Amino acid sequence: MDSHLLELQRDANRQISDLKFKLVKSEQEVTTLEQNVIRLEGQVSRYKGASENAEKIEDELKVEKRKLQRELRSALDRIDELEASNSHLSKRLEKMKANRNALLAQQ
Repeated sequence: MDSHLLELQRDANRQISDLKFKLVKSEQEVTTLEQNVIRLEGQVSRYKGASENAEKIEDELKVEKRKLQRELRSALDRIDELEASNSHLSKRLEKMKANRNALLAQQ
């Protein structure tokens, strides 16, 4: 009976040893996972900051784009005005040349 108890005690000690090993291993895994969580939270924080900065820059670029589009429309309108004025002045010049030529031809 003593040998049976010794065998049971050895089995129990082996199970205890295995469970202690598993506990240490699990604690190490928990520590590793906690460190990963801390690292990932840092990354999330950095990415969030970068994203907010990118959104701010995007908003500024949109404002700048609208401003440039207004300036472009204004410049195109001014070109149209100048081309119309140029055409009108060219026609007046041609009439003046024609009148001068007519006057010279009469003399």
